[in-house]
Amino acid sequence: MRTSWLPLAFVLGLLCPATAQVTVEVTLPQEQFLPSEAVVAAVRITNRSGQKLRLGGEEDWLTFSMESRDGFVVAKLDDPVVAGAFELESSKVATKRVDLAPCFTLSKPGGYLVTANLRIKAWDRELVSRPKSFDIIHGAKLCEFEFGLPASSASPNSEPEVRKYMLEQANYLKGQIRLYMRLTDASGARTFRVFPIGQMVSFSRPEAQVDKSSNLHVLYANGAHSFNYTSYNPEGDLLLRETYDYVTSRPRLHLNEEGKIAVVGGARRMRAQEASVSLPAVAPIQPPKPGK
Repeated sequence: MRTSWLPLAFVLGLLCPATAQVTVEVTLPQEQFLPSEAVVAAVRITNRSGQKLRLGGEEDWLTFSMESRDGFVVAKLDDPVVAGAFELESSKVATKRVDLAPCFTLSKPGGYLVTANLRIKAWDRELVSRPKSFDIIHGAKLCEFEFGLPASSASPNSEPEVRKYMLEQANYLKGQIRLYMRLTDASGARTFRVFPIGQMVSFSRPEAQVDKSSNLHVLYANGAHSFNYTSYNPEGDLLLRETYDYVTSRPRLHLNEEGKIAVVGGARRMRAQEASVSLPAVAPIQPPKPGK
C-alpha cells in the first residue's frame, strides 16, 4: 500500500486559511477605570498571511462591540473614528489606539467586555478579537471647588459659566491608590474631563487651591519623602507637573497677595534636561598671547 505525503505547507494551508494568519488583539492600559475616564483600547493587528494587507480608508474597517459581564449589550453612542489608511506587510504588526469612553454608555459601575471587529475588504472577511475585560468603579470624592470661567474677549461682561473641580481617590485591586481630577458643570451631572493625576501613598492628604485665573493647583505625597505638584486650567488641560523632595521642610502650596500660587518649602527635583541646562557655563580657554 502506497502512502502519499502532501507537503506540510499545503496541509497547513488547508487547516489554517489566510484569515487565521491575521490576528486581532485588544489590550487596555489598566483593568479599572472611573466613569467618564478615557478608556483607550490598543488594537494590535498581526499579519502572517504572506500577503500585504491594505487596511483603513472605510468607516467600518475597525469597529467595536461591548457588553457587560452579565450578558447585557452596552448601548453604543457613536462609532469611534479610526482614521488613516495604511499597508501592513506580512510578518509585521500594527497598533491602533481608540478612546472608547465617548462611544459607549459606561456610567454604571460593573464589569465589561470589549471586542474589536476587523474587516478585510479585499478578502470580504471579518475577524473578531477575544473579549477584553475591564471594570468601571466609583472613586471617593476628597474635595471640590466651584469656580467661574474667565471672561472671553468676545463677551467680557457676560455672566460667567460656573464649573467645578473635584479630586477623587480610586483604590485599585492591586493595592494602588490613584488620584484623579474631575471637571464638571456646576451641578456635577455633566463631566467635561477626567484626568489621572498620579499614584499616591495611603497616608497622603492632597492639598488643593484655585488661583485668580481659575487654575487648579494640587500637591500630594507620591512617596515617603517626595511630593507631586500639578496644575490645570479651566478646560482640564495639564499646565505643569513638578516633583519636590522633603529635605529640611515639607512642601506646601502658598497663595500670595497677587493671587498666584506656588510651592514653598522642600527642594524641587529637576529633570535631567533641566539639570543639563542649569550647569554653569565653562569659559573657553584662551590661547596665550605672543611673548608670554
